[in-house]
Amino acid sequence: MNPAQTGTGRFRRTALLGAVVATALGGGAILAACGTGGGTGGRDGAAGPARISVADSYIPLPPAGGMAAGYLTVRNDGGQDELLKVTSPAAGSVTMHRSTESSMEQVDSLDVPAHGALKLARGGNHLMIMGWQKAPAIGDELELDLTFSKSGTISVRVPVKELTYRPGQS
Repeated sequence: MNPAQTGTGRFRRTALLGAVVATALGGGAILAACGTGGGTGGRDGAAGPARISVADSYIPLPPAGGMAAGYLTVRNDGGQDELLKVTSPAAGSVTMHRSTESSMEQVDSLDVPAHGALKLARGGNHLMIMGWQKAPAIGDELELDLTFSKSGTISVRVPVKELTYRPGQS
């Protein structure tokens, strides 16, 4: 074997080992920088900013002139957030409610968990929509403005569906 080739082989192994060590140390520094810091227990900082989207939204057709319920799923692919209020330019008021087996109560806010979802569905958390400017009909869409503590306000268009509608079912 040529002595020059042996030196080159040692150099390559040393360079490769150095690259592996540098990568490991650099990765550790990046992980440390992404830590929660401040001792929040990971509630806010560990997952980064909230990344909010809305799916499966609908309003069952209410009785003439009556109040309606609103249902939707707020998906969050980031850090924890909180739904603070819901408004609509086409309704007098929109309030958030929590249902249990025996009662329904208005709530001031609803948690949107980090890397999770807030589901507003029949028999659970939901919206109550009152004071419609125009009587809704199947196929209409109502604009809802959802205000979050960290993500600001997003607007969604929610379709009015037949009373028996269930998302995901034909």
